[in-house]
Amino acid sequence: MFEVTQQTQPALAGAMQNSQLLIIDLLRHAVRRHPQQQIVSRRIEGDIHRYSYADCYARSCQLAHALKSLGVQPGDRVATLAWNTYRHLELYYAVAGIGAVLHTVNPRLFTEQIRWIIDDAEAQWLFVDSSFAGLLTEFAEQLQSVKGIIMLCDSEQLAKHQLASIQLPIMSYEQLLLDQPCDYQWPIIAEDSAALLCYTSGTTGNPKGVLSSQRAMVLHAQATASKELLALDADTVLLPVVAMYHAGAWGAPYAAPLAGCKLVLPGAGMSAEALQQLIVDEGVTVGLAVPTIWLSLHTYAQQQHCSLAPLQRVCVGGAASPLGLVKSYAELYNIYWQPIWGMTETGPLACSAPPEPWLLALPAEQRYAIQTTAGRACFGVDMQIVDANGQALPHDGATSGELRVRGPWIASSYYQRTDPDTFIDGWLATGDIAVIDQHGYMKVVDRKKDVIKSGGEWISSLEIENICSQHADVHESCVIGAKHPKWDERPILLLVAKSDKTIEKAVIEEFLSDKIAKWWMPDAIIVVDELPHTGTGKLVKNELRKQYQNYLLENQS
Repeated sequence: MFEVTQQTQPALAGAMQNSQLLIIDLLRHAVRRHPQQQIVSRRIEGDIHRYSYADCYARSCQLAHALKSLGVQPGDRVATLAWNTYRHLELYYAVAGIGAVLHTVNPRLFTEQIRWIIDDAEAQWLFVDSSFAGLLTEFAEQLQSVKGIIMLCDSEQLAKHQLASIQLPIMSYEQLLLDQPCDYQWPIIAEDSAALLCYTSGTTGNPKGVLSSQRAMVLHAQATASKELLALDADTVLLPVVAMYHAGAWGAPYAAPLAGCKLVLPGAGMSAEALQQLIVDEGVTVGLAVPTIWLSLHTYAQQQHCSLAPLQRVCVGGAASPLGLVKSYAELYNIYWQPIWGMTETGPLACSAPPEPWLLALPAEQRYAIQTTAGRACFGVDMQIVDANGQALPHDGATSGELRVRGPWIASSYYQRTDPDTFIDGWLATGDIAVIDQHGYMKVVDRKKDVIKSGGEWISSLEIENICSQHADVHESCVIGAKHPKWDERPILLLVAKSDKTIEKAVIEEFLSDKIAKWWMPDAIIVVDELPHTGTGKLVKNELRKQYQNYLLENQS
């Protein structure tokens, strides 16, 4: 591991031009190099919309004029409640382009949390997809800073919604853009100006804001498009299923124009059937989503006996990569499962294991072992693991510790908050327990809050879940710690069976018996109809821990 020292004043300054790294220049680059490349959206209205990067730029210019007419000033927060569509993409560029801050809000949070987030950000204007009109009526009148609401539709669609109870000014997006000029003199602003505000999708307490700069997002876009992360180019047809309200859709809205990708935006159509249709119709080659999305798509493809061609890679983050799914995608579809790792606080992408020639040449089991890690850190990102005292631990692939990261697109603090337990000595303490091997491959073995301490020894819930994913009858699994009178905590295993299968406890115990240590064997195996997930597809383990924390105490034989 290398130590990096900071020197604030150069001994001899370079003689280079001091141009600023600005988000709008990513789209301007696409117009120069790839003006006719397509952006395809499944609209909320139900049809397919397609236009070019040149068209996107022209409408972003119109939107910039419209924002200025609304009085939006540099630094103002402009909030969105919106799916992955071309209108949301235009907001990504026009808002940042005039020096304001795009504030993407997760519509799947509790209503009170949504209102709290918008108020906490002190958003001035709120842009809302028409599918969230009903949700909007639940909290709009309680908003403290919002001056008005723009529905992301035309005037005809706006008239169909029952919004009379809202006293704030409401207008349609298309009416707002009408007759605005299709060019704009973008200001040169400081690259360290705030540009994107995303709140964590935490399952406890109020979410925390991560405020990214123009510079951070441009550097992140360059890294994302590079071969070390998503390996995007003009031949890529990119489908970001991960929502544009969640961690900036993993940087796809910025990296795709930079690389000249055809960009396919699924709108609200996140079902397996809708995604499979888009993949086939639009020739998608690379998809971005959490494991639960790819699990649903795999299940649908098997049930319907349909193709996933021409999909070549699925880039997977947000949760650990189950070995069973890695194998299924390789052996059934010849699709490379590409692990990525990051958090809202890390830009979000920090490391990956792309399909390099030497990796593809490995025997399958060795390749799968790497594909179930989180990959290696890309240029610009440093990683270390530390013990409980904050001391650095060896990268030997066996020693585990809390993962810390740092780099030019890693958060240094939360928006308007201090958190000394998260931001330590220039590092972000991630809360992940991980190992890093001598080649730099990092593997998350558990979340700090999820690891199970039984009789003073640690049990990895993720490791047991990963093994369960390989059983032919298991659709999804979750391991949590429950109170135990002797061992403090013991693991219990919750399972969801595949639709046409049944699961017997004895069968699962036999399956696990030669794959985990005897004392790791769950004390209870419970089959449930479904498991709870956040709006971004992550298991809500804290909810399950509350529900089952006394299960072993109440069900002792």
